[in-house]
Formats: sequence, structure tokens, C-alpha cells
Amino acid sequence: MSDTDTFFPQPRDVIRAFHLLSRLPLSGGDAERAAASAWAWPLVGAAISALQVALGCGLMALGVPVWAAAGLALALGVVLTGGLHEDGLADCADGFWGGYDHARRLEILKDSRVGSYGVLAMIFAIGLRWGLLASLLPIAPLALIAAAMLSRAPMAVLMALMPFARADGLAKHVGHPPLVSAGLAVAIAIVGGMIYAGLWPGLLAAVIVGVASVLVGSLARAKIGGQTGDVLGAAQVIGEIAALLVLASALA
Repeated sequence: MSDTDTFFPQPRDVIRAFHLLSRLPLSGGDAERAAASAWAWPLVGAAISALQVALGCGLMALGVPVWAAAGLALALGVVLTGGLHEDGLADCADGFWGGYDHARRLEILKDSRVGSYGVLAMIFAIGLRWGLLASLLPIAPLALIAAAMLSRAPMAVLMALMPFARADGLAKHVGHPPLVSAGLAVAIAIVGGMIYAGLWPGLLAAVIVGVASVLVGSLARAKIGGQTGDVLGAAQVIGEIAALLVLASALA
């Protein structure tokens, strides 16, 4: 049976999740159970965000202005993920609005070049997150970890529930995560959100991230008939922005 047919968490799934979603040089992973390890994706977000928080708070303690500390913390996150999610957002922006039918949109999604829609999407995404990080770092730095965890869970849900828009890419090399794995990812993310941001802010952020993810999934289904890795990346970035907006408003 494949890892999409059965599910039981394994400790090595955490390493597998890091291999898929980050550039951290962790040893002990393999290419097996890539989909089944989706339950651990919020843990990847927590670890990456914790490093960002440590850098940002450390720089502020040394007297670096908040805006610069937040910008460098944001840059660290992009380096640690290899810009994986930002690339997905840019490709979706180009493909969804640059193509006239499903086939052309999918062709644009596979193109490594970035067009005007993609550039604008990245500018807005980076700008919004930079400002929100600068808002939260001095008052509630752990809320950044909550947002990072909450924004990783929808990727598992969309990947489990939505059809693949094409037969190559994730469909061929990863597959659908088991629903139990996606559900566990949601549970871990929500618990993490409540721990790091507080009960009600964490729950509210989880709800808004869920709404944002439904909108992204609905748009992807309308534009290309399903999901791709780029769609999942876009869902993460948009979900993180949504969570940060809620938490910045609730905790300010």
C-alpha cells in the first residue's frame, strides 16, 4: 500500500518534511512518505519562524531599528525555504491572470520566468509581511511562530482534497497526503497558534487562514482545474499574511 492509502506518524517524517519545505541541511531523511509527512509541515514552519524570531529579537537587543531587524528576519525565512512559497505565489499570479485558458495557465506556471503580475504579487507580499513583522516583533514575537504554523497546515489540506491540475510535478513525485495526516497538520497548527498567540487570537487567526485557503483553492480550481505545488506555495504566503494581519490587530 502507498503512503496515500495508510497513515501512521513516524519520527523521520519530521526530517522528510524539512527536506521538502526547507533548505536546512538535516540528515536522516529520504524521499519516502513525502505526502504522509504532511502532518509535520507546521513543525517546519515553527522551526523556521523560531530562527527568524531569534534573529529579529537579537538584532533589536543590539540596537538595530525594528524595521531593519524585521527585514533581515524576513530575509532569513526566504533563505531557509529557498523562496519556495514566494515562487509559487509569483507563478500563480502570472499564470492565473496571464493565461486565457487552463492549458495556457499551466504552461505559464511551469515557465521559470517571472512576469509583471508575479513581480507585483511578490512586492505586495514581501511589503505586507515586512510591515507586519515590524509590528509584532517588539510586542508579541512568538505570534510570528503561530502564523508560520497556521499557514503551513492549509497546504496539506488543499493537497489532500483537491485534484492535481497536471499529472507531473507533485502528482507524480509526492501524491495526495492521507486525510488523517492533513487533519493532524491542522490540529498541530491550531494548538501551536493558541500556544504562541493566545487562545482567542490563535483561534481567530486559524479561522481567517482557513477562509483564505478556501478562496485560494476555489480560485485555483476555477483557473486551472486543481492544485499544483505553486498553488500550495501561494496558499502558504497568503495564509501567513492573513494570520499576521489578524494577530497584529488583536495583539497591538
